[in-house]
Amino acid sequence: MLPPRLLMLDILAILTALALSGAQAEEHIDSLTARSQLSAGDSARLQLAFAKAQSGKPITVGVIGGSITQGAKASNEAHRYGNLVADWWRKTFPSAEITFINAGIGATGSSYGAMRIQRDLLARQLDFVIVEYAVNDPNTQASAETFEGVIRQILNQPNHPAVLLLLMMNRNGANAQEWFAKVGTHYGLPMVSYRDAFWPEIEAKRLRWEDLSPDEVHPNDRGHAEAARFVETALESARQHSPPEDKPPAIAPVPAPLLTGAYEFTALQEAAAMLPVTNQGWAYDEPSKSWKSEVPGSIIEFEIEGRTVFSMHHVIKGARGRATVSVDGAPPVLLEGWFNQTWGGYRQTNRIADGLTPGKHRVRFELREDKNPASTGNQFAILGLGAAGLNP
Repeated sequence: MLPPRLLMLDILAILTALALSGAQAEEHIDSLTARSQLSAGDSARLQLAFAKAQSGKPITVGVIGGSITQGAKASNEAHRYGNLVADWWRKTFPSAEITFINAGIGATGSSYGAMRIQRDLLARQLDFVIVEYAVNDPNTQASAETFEGVIRQILNQPNHPAVLLLLMMNRNGANAQEWFAKVGTHYGLPMVSYRDAFWPEIEAKRLRWEDLSPDEVHPNDRGHAEAARFVETALESARQHSPPEDKPPAIAPVPAPLLTGAYEFTALQEAAAMLPVTNQGWAYDEPSKSWKSEVPGSIIEFEIEGRTVFSMHHVIKGARGRATVSVDGAPPVLLEGWFNQTWGGYRQTNRIADGLTPGKHRVRFELREDKNPASTGNQFAILGLGAAGLNP
């Protein structure tokens, strides 16, 4: 990782090239860094992690989010924002062993995150977690509800891990910050906004989007480095206010939910673990880890417990068709397996039933005969089921 000063000079060179004097560019660097610090939040959990690291005990740093977190468009893993932040912990606390866990999965949002976080992240004892879903999730209350589930699951871990929100943006400056910041404020979380730092510079034409990203969403190495620097600024600010070692901070109790606590208690069934209760024409495909059919009229049913149920299927520009899914005989929901993009396929997660009674529910998939006119086939691939609102 380049030293923070060199990272600043990298952006400084861009600003200077766009007709700002060195002094003016320096001032803008300070301004955008300050803008990135959306909220310092309650630093007690960070202080707990700092004290543990300072004493030489092992620290586990984790990140969860979509393809930005996974590292799309970074030239290698070492240049991902998460790896760079983990390096900050190693440099700042050289006597502590730092373990880094990257739980980013491309093209997924906090709904899938709330169902998989126990498996992919919290099965390890985390000390510090960055949550990054502000680009993949729409700016809606529904997204804020699943996002709150991710946050509550982390905060309720018995070792009191610290959580920081990283709010990225797409090419148009859009993200879910409006709703996510409500959740972050409610839980007193430190929040860093990449959007608030850079969007004013882009609008004022002091920076180009292309200086930070090669596509619509994903940061390049420079963008990852700047996101990491903004996070490190928040960490350094909190560390400078560390209490004396003999006066550990009091950890505030986790407040009651802001929107809902339903997504704190979730279940996830990936296709390999899904046992059909009825099956006419579907087969489990090990290479793709999905239940597949290409014969219209094929029916398969599964059972899952929860008050809210999600289905997950594969979407790609290929020979893909459509299916309907229904829960307990309710009106079916249409699922589309084809889309018009060429960058690859992805897991689509859909909320298919809500407000259910406690207990098991039957989920029925049926392959349709109709398909998108541009598709060359009817194949449909079921990747999993998820549920929320389980009893604690």
